[in-house]
Amino acid sequence: MEALDYHAEERRKAEFDVEEMKIVWAGSRQAYEISDRVARLVASDPVFRKDNRTMLSRKDLFKDTLRKAAHAWKRIIELRLSEEEASKLRFFVDQPVFTDLHWGMFIPAIKGQGNEEQQQKWLPMAYKMQIIGCYAQTELGHGSNVQGLETTATFDPETDEFVIHSPTLTSSKWWPGGLGKVSTHALVYARLITDGQDHGVHGFIVQLRSLDDHLPLPGITVGDIGMKFGSGAYNSMDNGVLRFDHVRIPRDQMLMGVSQVTREGKFMQSDVPRQLVYGTMVYVRQKIVADASCALSRAVCIATRYSVVRRQFGSHNGGPETQTLSCRNVPIIVFKSLQVAEFPELILLVLKADAHRML
Repeated sequence: MEALDYHAEERRKAEFDVEEMKIVWAGSRQAYEISDRVARLVASDPVFRKDNRTMLSRKDLFKDTLRKAAHAWKRIIELRLSEEEASKLRFFVDQPVFTDLHWGMFIPAIKGQGNEEQQQKWLPMAYKMQIIGCYAQTELGHGSNVQGLETTATFDPETDEFVIHSPTLTSSKWWPGGLGKVSTHALVYARLITDGQDHGVHGFIVQLRSLDDHLPLPGITVGDIGMKFGSGAYNSMDNGVLRFDHVRIPRDQMLMGVSQVTREGKFMQSDVPRQLVYGTMVYVRQKIVADASCALSRAVCIATRYSVVRRQFGSHNGGPETQTLSCRNVPIIVFKSLQVAEFPELILLVLKADAHRML
């Protein structure tokens, strides 16, 4: 007996044009076409399968993640995908990976806080993934309280270098994704000190591992923090711990788009608000809200489809049991994916909170 396609039956009952609704949902016809094409590309590629993800050990899960990340990058290059298409591909792979922080935080921080010379030096290497970066801000003792960070970057005028140091256990960088096993470089946020004066938190590009053998460089203690709660979940990401023992870096590896230190050791603040040092994290926070809306929309879609095929609560007149979707006591709420731009008060609230932490 041929199975009845309940989904097709329900779709025929729709009182609106489903194809047009897809375009409205995506935001534009072009956005929908890109999303649909890339989604099919990912779904048809066996390397991106994820049906066994929750059954893998942490070690095998991480290997699987590395394989998918490398394959995604290979496909992006082979197909010459645009930045928007590449972003969609990484989204549909749907597995947290070290490249999320490389593309989502390391590169934006250099673009937003580095000067022109620094962008010309570091961005080409980052775009080609000749270096892999992470965002090392959160410490064991402080997370969102950025002004409480303890890692120091002390300027040495004799050598024209900054000395990056972790003076306490609680100053250990803790949780940055991509740090534990993969990243070669980090955007390190530390307290800038010149001539004994503390100028607050600033960003510094610090190499962590050798580009030849990937071993930690002298003065660097780095590693994976281990399992996180949940089967699968965020265990595909190599969240790490990082400590510095008087690690020296050139002066020009301080991000100098917002403020800078001269060769003589003079601190110079630009007219740009210093809260922009925290701009990358604000950007990521609004991205988290947007990604959460996508996760919610998936959940609603799955629940709705299941409620179409799930039958229970008894039959009527000897026929099939009642669809969950049709039960009056089961509320069906239709969610539209949240668009952060539609909630300016949310953005304002986040910006105010983050700016306050920098003061």
